[in-house]
Amino acid sequence: MALDEDTLEQLLDTVRRFVRERLVPNEERVAEEDAIPAELVQEMAELGLFGLSVPQEYEGLGLTMSEEVKVAFELGRTSPAFRSLLGTNNGIGSQGIVLDGTEEQKHKYLPKLARGEIIGSFALTEPDSGSDASSLRTTARRDGDHYVLNGTKRFITNAPEAGLFTVMARTDTAQKGARGISAFLVEAGTPGLRLGKPDRKMGQRGAHTCDVIFEDCRVPAEQLLGGIEGQGFKTAMKVLDRGRLHISAVCVGVAERLIEDALSYAIERKQFGQPIAEFQLIQAMLADSRTEAYAARSMVLDAARRRDAGETVTTEASCCKLFASEMVGRVADRAVQIHGGAGYIADYGVERFYRDVRLFRLYEGTSQIQQLVIARNMIREHSQ
Repeated sequence: MALDEDTLEQLLDTVRRFVRERLVPNEERVAEEDAIPAELVQEMAELGLFGLSVPQEYEGLGLTMSEEVKVAFELGRTSPAFRSLLGTNNGIGSQGIVLDGTEEQKHKYLPKLARGEIIGSFALTEPDSGSDASSLRTTARRDGDHYVLNGTKRFITNAPEAGLFTVMARTDTAQKGARGISAFLVEAGTPGLRLGKPDRKMGQRGAHTCDVIFEDCRVPAEQLLGGIEGQGFKTAMKVLDRGRLHISAVCVGVAERLIEDALSYAIERKQFGQPIAEFQLIQAMLADSRTEAYAARSMVLDAARRRDAGETVTTEASCCKLFASEMVGRVADRAVQIHGGAGYIADYGVERFYRDVRLFRLYEGTSQIQQLVIARNMIREHSQ
C-alpha cells in the first residue's frame, strides 16, 4: 500500500539529509579504507534502508516501485558503495523470497533482512556463465532430507559480508537451460561453503565481491526456495524488473550529483578572465547532461508507475537500464572534461565517480543484454 504524500516526503527528506550530512562527508574515507564504517551501517539500518521493498508485515517499509525509485534517486547522490551494501537486501536478495518463498522462509529471513541484521547476496554468475546464466553448472543433488551443492560462483556482490545467499543451482542435470535450475537459501557458515579472496575492482571501493565456492555443501531441503524444484531461474527473472528499475534510478541520482558538481566548478573556475561556465562549449556539455538525466528520470518514474499499476514492464525496465546506465557514463565523462586536469586528480572525487559508474553498464544485465531483451520483446509482441 502506498504511503500518503506527507509520509513519503518526510522519508525522502530524511534520506536526503542523511546522504548530505553523513554519507557524502565519508565518501573519501570509504574509498581510502575500502570499507563502510560500522556506525554508518547501523544508521542505515535504523532508518529502515535495508527494508525499503520488504512488505510491512515482515518489518520492512513496503514501498511501492514508484516510492522506491524516489528513494534511490536520493541514495544515488553519493558514492555507489553505500547503496550497494543495502541494494541486495531490497532487490534480488529479498524479492525472490517475497515473491516465491514459503511462509516459513518469509518469516525466518525477511525481518532480518529488513532490519539489516543480515546482508543478502545473490549467487548466480559463474566463471563460465554470466550473461548466459541459464548455462550454469553448479549442481544440487538430493540426498535424503538435504541437497548437496557443488560449484563456484563469481563476482558475487556483498559475499564477504553476507549472512544469506540465494544460490542458483541445477537440480536436474538432464535438463539443459533454465528449466533444471532451482534456488536455495544458504546461510553463511554452512559447512562446505567458503569464500574466495576479495576481488580487486576498477571502482566502487567499499562494495565488495568475491567467489563463493560450494564443496559438498549440505543444505537442508526446507531451504529450497518455495519448496519447488525447477523454479529458480523463473524467480530470478521475475525480480529483475524491479532490480533494473532500482539501478536505473541510482544512475539518475549519480548523474544529478555529477551535474551539480560540474556546474559549481564551472561557475567558480575562471579562465580568460571569466568563469568557464560562460563559454558555450562548457554550456553545451552541461545542457546535454541535464537533458539526458531528465529523460532518464522521466523514464524511470513512468516505468515504475506502470509496474505499480500491474503492467508487465520487462521491456520498459530494460529500456530504463540501458539508457540510464549509458547516460550516467556520458555525464561522468563530461564532468571530468569540465573539470579539466582537476577532473583527473583524486582530490576532486570526479575521477572516482567516473570509475564507479562504469559498473552500471555491466551488472543486472549488460547493455547488450538489455538491447536483446528489448528487441526480442518487440518482435514477439509484433507477432502476436
